[in-house]
Amino acid sequence: QVQLQESGPGLVKPSQTLSLTCTVSGGSITTNYYFWSWIRQPPGKGLEWMGAIAYSGSTYYSPSLKSRTSISRDTSKNQFTLQLSSVTPEATAVYSCARGPVLGSHDYWGPGAQVPVSS
Repeated sequence: QVQLQESGPGLVKPSQTLSLTCTVSGGSITTNYYFWSWIRQPPGKGLEWMGAIAYSGSTYYSPSLKSRTSISRDTSKNQFTLQLSSVTPEATAVYSCARGPVLGSHDYWGPGAQVPVSS
């Protein structure tokens, strides 16, 4: 059973970089041919796919966030990390990591991490 768990700061200030880590257990992030994504949901709004890192290490980003988003991984720790720069209060959301057999489809999710952006 694959399990994902998000971790990161409880509060981020405007203009700072939001950084979250997803720790995966029960399966390797290098296993063919899975994609490991970050998805967020602002209060009262729908889900927004932000980007993903593939089993190969290739990265994919939402066009609207590409200039401010970076996803990387640490295979020795079986973790992948999201960095979103220059955040504004509109970045306040529940941030979730997820695994998918194809890009944009997800079969396992983390519980989500609430990240407020406020001064």
